Amino acid sequence: MRQPVRGGVFNALEKLGKITPPTPVFPVAIGGENAWVKAESLQPMGAFKLRGAWHRLTDLSESDRARGVVAFSSGNHAQGVAWAARRLAMAATIVMPADAPAAKLAATRALGAEVVLYDRLTESREAIAARLAGERGATLVPSFDDPWVVEGQGSAGLEALAQLPEPPTRVIIPCGGGGLSAGIALALPDAEIIIVEPEGWDDMGRSLEAGEIAPVETPAPPTSCDALQTFRVAELTFNLLKARGARGLWVSEAEVGAAMAHAFRALRLVVEPGGAVALAAALAGKAPVDDHTLIILSGGNVDPISFTRMIAA
Repeated sequence: MRQPVRGGVFNALEKLGKITPPTPVFPVAIGGENAWVKAESLQPMGAFKLRGAWHRLTDLSESDRARGVVAFSSGNHAQGVAWAARRLAMAATIVMPADAPAAKLAATRALGAEVVLYDRLTESREAIAARLAGERGATLVPSFDDPWVVEGQGSAGLEALAQLPEPPTRVIIPCGGGGLSAGIALALPDAEIIIVEPEGWDDMGRSLEAGEIAPVETPAPPTSCDALQTFRVAELTFNLLKARGARGLWVSEAEVGAAMAHAFRALRLVVEPGGAVALAAALAGKAPVDDHTLIILSGGNVDPISFTRMIAA
């Protein structure tokens, strides 16, 4: 399997620059310190996942594009792949959990993708997607276990490097399967990498602490962070983060809600629960911050009712 490389991150950034402007960075005051946030929630489809999807699909041959792509996702990767496929006039089939937020299901269908539903507790999305790809001769596009996807997500780090007054020495990143954090670790080799997960879904953090992959312990607790519900991380992302000495933190539902409220009131940004966990760790004092700290707000795909409930809690 091809390994992601930093040169691929530069390539991804160059390709992305031709279709969409950089997402903005904003200063944010936290506990008497000033840090920076990067609003990936302002991507055209509402999350950083566009980066990896565009890098992967644009590297397909014409014959592969003609056969389409298959992906699995709770919503953000789904929309990233669907957005890229529509832009490239490709067919896209997305395997999504039946309990995915209605807004994410509707948005994925609105982008022209075929949606196949599954039960996340009793069925394997990987197996379903692999079967569909095999039957159709389509290319499987994993949400994080793919070198092109990792390189594409890492373009957020290179983009921020050009936007900030000085290079960041610490980056705090939401983590599900680790594609974004591994990509940024590759893009910014001199920065400290802190990954943040929801309480009870902190398998990457526990894996990094143990030095080997540890799946989510079951039964896992309910979480509003649907974008970060990964039961087991991949060797690819784990090994990249382990090699960089990354460390993990977890945040509670209350801390996530407080971060969403802060982003809305202080920055005028709508951030979904999974997209707010890095900010939550900083606001809760779990992650240190200073004026060389970059915090990633990874997505903003949340329905109005859930958003209102979370920020009012």
